[in-house]
This record gives sequence, C-alpha cells and structure tokens, in this order.
Amino acid sequence: MRLLFTILLTLLGAVSSLAQKKNEAFQYPIRRAASPVVIDGQVSEEAWQKADVAGDFYMVLPMDTSKANVRTDVRMCYDDRNVYLLVENYEKLPGPIFVESLKRDFSFGRNDNFLLFIDPFDDQTNGFSFGANAAGAQWDGQMFEGASVNLNWDNKWTSAVKHYGDRWVFEASIPFKTLRYKKSITRWGINFSRLDLKTTEKSAWAPVPRQFPTASLAYSGVLVWDVPPPDPGPNVSIIPYALGGISANRLTGAPTEYRHGVGLDAKIGVTPSLNLDLTVNPDFSQVEVDRQQTNLDRFELFFPERRQFFLENSDLFSNVGFTTIRPFFSRRIGLGVPIQFGARLSGKLNKDWRIGLLDMQTGRVDATGLPAQNFAVLSLQRQVFARSNIGAIFVNKESINYTPQEGKPVYSAYNRNAGLEYNLASSNNIWRGKFLVLKSFSPGKRGDDFVQAANLTYGGRHWTWQWQHEYVGTNYTAEVGYVPRRGYFKIAPQVGYLFFPKPSSKILSHGPQVATTLFWDKTRRVSDHESYLAYTVRSRSQNLFTAWVATNYIRLLAPFDPTNLGRDTLATGSRHFWNAWGTEFTSKPQSVFTYAFTTRYGGYFAGGTRLGLTGEVGYRFQPYVSLGVAAVYNDIRLPEPLDNARFWLIGPRAEVTFTNKLFWTTFVQYNEQIQNVNLNTRLQWRYAPASDLFVVYTDNYLPAPFSVKNRALVVKLTYWWNI
Repeated sequence: MRLLFTILLTLLGAVSSLAQKKNEAFQYPIRRAASPVVIDGQVSEEAWQKADVAGDFYMVLPMDTSKANVRTDVRMCYDDRNVYLLVENYEKLPGPIFVESLKRDFSFGRNDNFLLFIDPFDDQTNGFSFGANAAGAQWDGQMFEGASVNLNWDNKWTSAVKHYGDRWVFEASIPFKTLRYKKSITRWGINFSRLDLKTTEKSAWAPVPRQFPTASLAYSGVLVWDVPPPDPGPNVSIIPYALGGISANRLTGAPTEYRHGVGLDAKIGVTPSLNLDLTVNPDFSQVEVDRQQTNLDRFELFFPERRQFFLENSDLFSNVGFTTIRPFFSRRIGLGVPIQFGARLSGKLNKDWRIGLLDMQTGRVDATGLPAQNFAVLSLQRQVFARSNIGAIFVNKESINYTPQEGKPVYSAYNRNAGLEYNLASSNNIWRGKFLVLKSFSPGKRGDDFVQAANLTYGGRHWTWQWQHEYVGTNYTAEVGYVPRRGYFKIAPQVGYLFFPKPSSKILSHGPQVATTLFWDKTRRVSDHESYLAYTVRSRSQNLFTAWVATNYIRLLAPFDPTNLGRDTLATGSRHFWNAWGTEFTSKPQSVFTYAFTTRYGGYFAGGTRLGLTGEVGYRFQPYVSLGVAAVYNDIRLPEPLDNARFWLIGPRAEVTFTNKLFWTTFVQYNEQIQNVNLNTRLQWRYAPASDLFVVYTDNYLPAPFSVKNRALVVKLTYWWNI
C-alpha cells in the first residue's frame, strides 16, 4: 500500500508539473483612467473612450469550437482608490431579458448576466468574482479551488446597469481595499463571462472548454498593469451592530423575553493580501434559516455554514478533507451557545503560501453544565507545481476550567485533530485529486484514531472517471468536524461518457454513468454496497433529464428505524437487499415558469418498498417577484410488525425585490416527519454599501392541533464604516 501511494504521488506530481498557463496569449492592458469615472452605466466618459476593449468572446456553450454569436465588449481602468469596469452586453435576439429578481448573489443559470473573475496572484487557484444580472442585481464571491465561488462572501463596492435599445451596460467600481493582493505584482489572472439565455449561449473572453465552468482560473487570461497597482493604504473596517427583539415560548410557558444587544466586527488589512477579522459578542439572527431535509439516513445530515464571520477564505478551514470527512466544521461553534469573541487571520503570505488562523471563545451554559470552550484552528497551504498545493491543519477544542457536575452531561476536556493533505490540480484542470491523512487526540481514545483517504478524477471532453477510497478509524474523533461515520473502509469508483450530436440536433449532449460504492466494517466484512447506472440527456435549450437504476445491500451495524420517526427498529446485523429506479428532470432556466421533479421507486429495508417524489415549481414576475414551492413526499411500506409511514415536506417561498437594495423574503416549511411548521420572514434594506437594516420574524407551530410553539421578532441594524 505504501508503495502504491508513493507511485500515485509521483504520478500526480508529474501530471501537475506540466505547468503552462493555457491562455497566456490573452492579455488585457489596464491603464490609469484618463478622466474621473461616474458609475451610471454610460460610456461617454473620456476614461472609457481611451480604455482598451476586450471583445471577440469565445463560445463555451452550447459548443466550444467557435467565436461567440453574441457580442460583448469590456473596458477597464483604475485610479488611486478603485478598479473600474464597463461592459456592453449586446443583444442578438429581440425580446425581454431573463432575470429571477434583484436579489444579490443570484442563481447563475437563471439570469442573463456578466461576471468578472480576478486572480490577483495569478496562481490559478484563488481570487474574487464580481458581476451583475441584466436587472442590476449584484454578484460577488471569493474564489477557491480553482473554480468554486463562495457567494456568502460580501464586500463593499458599487455598480449600475442601464439599458439601451440594442444592449445593456454594466458599470462597476471595486475599491482596492475590497481586494486582497500584493502591490508589486503587475500580472493578475482575469477572465470575463457572459450568459445570454435568449440564445442559450455562454461565452468567455479567454476560451474555456465546455466541460468546465467559465470560473475556471486554469483558463484565465492576463490583466497587465501599466505600473504596479497602488497601495490601498490603511484598510480598516469597523462594522458595529445594534438589535432589539422579543420572543415567547408557548411550549414551556416561560415569560416573554425582551432582547437587546450591541456587538462589533472589525476587518483589518494586515497586508494588502492578509486580513484580520475580529468579532465581539457576535449575533447571527439575520442569517437565513436552513432549508429542512427529509431524514431517511442512518447518519447525521449536513447543513452549510451561512454566518458571515466564518466565510472569508473559508476554504482554508472547512474544505480540508472530503464531503463526509471534515476535521473542521464551523457550525459546531456557537449554535445554542453564546460566542463571546473571536479572531480570524486569513489570506496570502506571498504567492506560494496561504495561512488561516482562527480562535473563538464561547461562554458556559449553566442549565446543561456545558463549560466555556475555546476553539482554535491553524491551517497552512503551500502551492506546488502549477496549481496544486500541500496543506496542513491543526484543530483544538478545549474546555476551560471544567469539572463534571453531578446530574449533568459529561463533556470532553479536549479534542484535537492534526492532518496533512495534497491537492492536485493539473494546469489544464483535467486531472484533479486529493490525498489526506488525519489523526485525532482525545482523552481515553488511543489506537485506530486516524484517517487516510484519496481520490483521483479525470474530466475529459467525453470520458470522465473517478477513484476514491477512505479509511476512518473506529476511535477517530472530530468534535469540531463533520464525520458522520467511523470504523469503515470505502471505495467508490465511477465512470461516465458523453456523446455530442451534430450542431443541428436539439440534443446538446447525452451519455451514461456507472458508479459503485463499497463499505467494509472493522471486521473486513462488506456492510454496504450500492451499484448505480444512469443515463443523462441535456437539450440545447438546457432541459436536463436523467433516468437511473440501482441495487443496494446494507448490513446494519447498529439498530435503525427506517422511517426515522422514533418507531420500531431493525436489529444490528440484519441484512437488507433491494433494487430501485428513478428519474430526474429540470426545465430550461430561461422560462418565467420553471419546474423540476425527481422520482424514486423500489425496495427498502426489511423487504419493504419506498416511493419518493420531489417537485419544485417557480414563477417570476420579472424582476420584482419570485414565487416558488418545493415538496417532498415519501410513502414507506414495511412488513408487520413494522409500521408504514407517509409524510410530506412542503416549502413555499416568496421573494420580493422592490429595488436592488430592498428585499423581502418569506419562507414556510411544513415538515410532517418532525411535526413542525416553520415561518421565517425577513426584510432587508441595504441603506448604504454593505450596511443593512434587518427585520426578522420567526414562528414555529405544531401542525395538529395547530398551535404556536415559539415565536420571535428581531430588528437589527449594521453599518460598514471604513476608517
């Protein structure tokens, strides 16, 4: 096994070292603005007349073998404070634009839009994205892993969109203080992306193969500065908040609680590429509620982090490992427990080194005996070869002055994790992979307390394949991580192929995918086995249809209720076999009426059957109102003495965007499995850049008899102040 890994790492290094920037020839010269720039969507200023034009975009979809049919012209310039961008998005076909709403960070595939991707270190791995849809809604995010964009990252910048008869113009001003860069570097990675839904054409200035997103920094061009970018100067932002609220718990009969508080966040640019975040008495009451899931799994479900403090450069912390092997998961901090203060240092030390350092302190909870705890994380990342990197992480959770209390739960004195990983990304993005080792340290747990996992993916034009294996020891413990399953070895190979019909065909692509997943327990016996065969068809208008069949085997390693309703359980060691089939369909995004559905029917635990149906419909009154409803239905039939079960999860949602600064969202969730109805309505007024007033009302009800469980109202004001 050791020899195998040595050979694998040698191969990965050889693949990654084929390091030539693919689109080196695509260079855009940026010069100082010839006149002041007013952000109004007009092209008349002298600065724009004298700026170079980046045009002649290349088509990415539906085909990547020609120039774009839809014209896009881009201009850029700068002054001492800002980078300026102006884009003329020409229309080829008559008719209205396609947008969902004026909401920030819109869904890419459902909006006519233009996006900018910037890689200030030209490392083809990390960067920033800015853009807008055709109605003027902003998009901004932090880029990581070469093509991913974290849209939960928000920062301070301004933009405008103006419509003319034959085009819509997007103009933006991005402060240098918003970006993270080293002022001596005069070559940045850059690319521009355009999506035009009327023609179903996606295009990019620097060409990108169709199997990759236009965000792929492996295919970025070069932004060439006439002189080094200016020093942004002192970069300190103070973001105070004040809130007031009221809550009532009808289940416990507790008296009404009145809430008020103040707190402070601060962002300090230690260097132009390294940022220090501080928080004192943080509050996250404005964060959108989780979308509930029907739980038919034997293991813990995953819900994403949405709290702003944890999001900048979050990949340094939360992307270490695999989907179900995360040594650090920020949602373990501060849920149901007060956070007293925290600090986070993250960013680039230089072109090759990145650092992430986080420390959070939570308070004690007397009712449960939970002690005050400190959470500390150190993450280091060193770029190697063209786009690959080696990373190290250390996670420490420590209970402060903890003595177990009689009659109260017992908490661990500490839990620590240390690990190394190698992330492969070839220069052309076709080869990707990861090699990971982790070890935990916990009181009373020694031996078999480590993780070893690896994967390797090939993403060609026609063929795709992946190999992944995982080993998680029985005693491996990540109390600040997300590792829902322990004591197993897993392999998961898969392979797929795509056919591309003639350009005249209504079918854009189609092809099969085959995958299998095998789990072995600590006795080296198979505990889980799933084989999966699917066939996917994508139309030129972007309808997507998939049909699949699967066969499953599970040997239970612990008692399990197959309905997760708290009823009878199946015994440890019992074996279960079944076959199932299903379909998936997603409608074309350019319609104002959209819909999607999935079906699943077949066997289930104990020789039973399960019918699963999901559906989602949406309608938009462009660009102000977006309505939608999602529904999940499960019908589980089990032999006696087990009980049958039928339950719904229904979630209507309404979004009203009065302007691109005033939003109202209402989300209702009826979950029959947990007997709860949740109402969350949120009004957000962005009265100044990155500064907001929130009004949030939340209700939880018992569905039958319909009665209030608890409710709360919070008003919160934040202000982003640049010093």
